[in-house]
Amino acid sequence: MRKLPFTLVLLLPVVCDPGFIADRPVAPLSQTGELVVLTRNTPTTRYVDSQGQTSGLEYDLVQMFAEELGVKVRYIDRQPLYQILPALRRNEAHLAAAGLAVTSDRVKQFQFGPSYQMFQPVLAYNTDNSAPRDIKDVVGKRIEVVKGTSAIEDLRALRKRYPKLRWLEVSESDSEGLLSRLSEGKTDYVVTDSHVLDVVRNFYPNLARAFAIGDPEPLAWVFPPDGDPKIIEHAREFFLRITFDGTLKRLLERYYGHVKRLDQMDIANFLERMRTVLPRYKPMFKQAQELTEIDWRLLAALGFQESHWDPAAVSPTGVRGLMMLTSETADRMDVANRMDPRENIVGGAQYLLELKDTLPERIQEPDRTWLALAAYNIGYGHLEDARVLAQRKGLNPNLWVDVKQMLPLLSRYEYYNTLKHGFCRGNEALVLTENIRSYYDILRRFEDPYTPSFNLFAEMAGERP
Repeated sequence: MRKLPFTLVLLLPVVCDPGFIADRPVAPLSQTGELVVLTRNTPTTRYVDSQGQTSGLEYDLVQMFAEELGVKVRYIDRQPLYQILPALRRNEAHLAAAGLAVTSDRVKQFQFGPSYQMFQPVLAYNTDNSAPRDIKDVVGKRIEVVKGTSAIEDLRALRKRYPKLRWLEVSESDSEGLLSRLSEGKTDYVVTDSHVLDVVRNFYPNLARAFAIGDPEPLAWVFPPDGDPKIIEHAREFFLRITFDGTLKRLLERYYGHVKRLDQMDIANFLERMRTVLPRYKPMFKQAQELTEIDWRLLAALGFQESHWDPAAVSPTGVRGLMMLTSETADRMDVANRMDPRENIVGGAQYLLELKDTLPERIQEPDRTWLALAAYNIGYGHLEDARVLAQRKGLNPNLWVDVKQMLPLLSRYEYYNTLKHGFCRGNEALVLTENIRSYYDILRRFEDPYTPSFNLFAEMAGERP
């Protein structure tokens, strides 16, 4: 990876300060080799997942930036949101990477890096009630919004036209807690960011967007008014590069490319069957993980998409069982009885592993998994056709974000007539994969990962650790 010009080249470990620090100016980066970053512990910025891994769009961006600078990172998780910018004004950090909008008021007080994502402030409502049509319908109702969010500027503008408009500013890190309260009927409406609602509604299916309360706004890193000009210039160069080389597009796809796929009924049905049906098959999915080392929650998400966890499922084309195996695949995976859920789950998991292993080694995760899931539906040959199309169009055949654009073209004569494996309903593979990604997100939120107490392969060989 190309190094940005900087005096420090030693890459050191990440340090996290989860709480407040004393009000003091941050030391220059050139002296300490430590990039101090104000952020938030939220699903759209930086969080620790159920496997103990740190993730999030802001986290990935900061880590890449620090690696190019050759410095370590110290994160300050400021709680709540409204305290981040005052801390930055006091120069307690080199920058804030916290999903902050570029607004006219903020531009007067801070310096901003390039925009990396757009969102829109929206009004969320509980679908157990009627949807409000416009702002007049919510005047006099209880509206909650996170204190310090840019949407407050939009609410103040609306109040000039509707003087009785009122809202409660809540001191939280982000609006997920407010949206949880809305789902439980404890408040009337919540003003939130569109991308936050898109993510959270997969966990609360009775939430929906009523209408926008402001114009689309860009998100960007924020720097102190007298911030280090070298860091700001490096950040501008960094975002310019990742925008043009496709890195930013791939990161946005990773975190947001699938979140709008499921509708309210899909999510509600999944959550209900997760509670009532999944426990019966959970040990079987965990056994399949022991055999394949594929997260049992991903296998369960695949099984739900295929059959809604119905071991007696049969398609018009003759695929059968909980993981919907063809007779040919079942024979190859040594599945004697496709209607036996344990055999079927293990067979489906082994087939997915085979597809992942068949893909070229240069394909990295998570793209490797998403491409293998598409191949699970349409076959490896048709997936290769889609990768060929991607290459023909100047896209990257090793990235899901590029290959998925090609899948619907496999059903069009002018494309499939030029490919080795011919016609294919590639759009079905696109829908399947994106749905599985959403179901997997939900399972990772509500179900714990599984760590076997011993290696099944070692036990089969008569070895125990």
